[in-house]
Amino acid sequence: MTGVRLHIAEGVAELRLDNPAKLNCFTVEMLGQLAGHLEVIEGRSEVRAVIVTGDDDRAFCSGADVNAWGDISPAEFARNWVRGGHRLFDRLARLAKPTIACLNGHAFGGGLELAAACDIRVIAPKATIALPEAGIGVVPGWSGTQRLARLIPEGMLKEMALFGRRIGAERLLSCGFVAEVAEDARAAAQDIAAKVATLSPRATEITKSMIHAAQGEDHAAMVEALGSAAIAASADRDEGVAAFRAKRPAEFPGT
Repeated sequence: MTGVRLHIAEGVAELRLDNPAKLNCFTVEMLGQLAGHLEVIEGRSEVRAVIVTGDDDRAFCSGADVNAWGDISPAEFARNWVRGGHRLFDRLARLAKPTIACLNGHAFGGGLELAAACDIRVIAPKATIALPEAGIGVVPGWSGTQRLARLIPEGMLKEMALFGRRIGAERLLSCGFVAEVAEDARAAAQDIAAKVATLSPRATEITKSMIHAAQGEDHAAMVEALGSAAIAASADRDEGVAAFRAKRPAEFPGT
């Protein structure tokens, strides 16, 4: 059975792609499972960090299964497959918990876009990344030309998307796309996650929101979320709610 597995232990959630016969490429079912797991993680306050990795060291994720979208209509392809995947990866990117992509193997197409949606990335020395979509007559559809353009140099992005080249671990480290190159990428990711689990969860959540707002990642929602969090901690909110429940005029305290 292929799928996306979720394991939670000691404050760390691990999402593991498991489709070894196809180098962990995404199926429709796997996208649905990932969405369900993200909902679980969002509701589990004990989760302090999230690791996304592949179950097969040959590949983190080789992209989207061509058989899943190759025969659908253009309208369905754009509306459901592309936009649906985009919304899912946006949800991962905006997860309140810090996220780590463990590139234990190659990350191509949608797999690279999945890694880009995480906060930081660690990579095995022999792993590479690529955007091979032009070779099969399509374009990156899950933020490969958008979010990824904020994370790596333009020339490097064009090497992959326009010229079909693969980029190796050392170049990715030098440009800052990955935080670490490690022989045991899983162990490195787990060490980072264990450290995050000792930090203030509220501080990391708010800091992540502030950084995303500065970078334009769901800017409007981030600004309103931060403002709402601030007012929710104020005496004004407490008085307003109390007055509403007592059916009396509110008497807000001075600043």
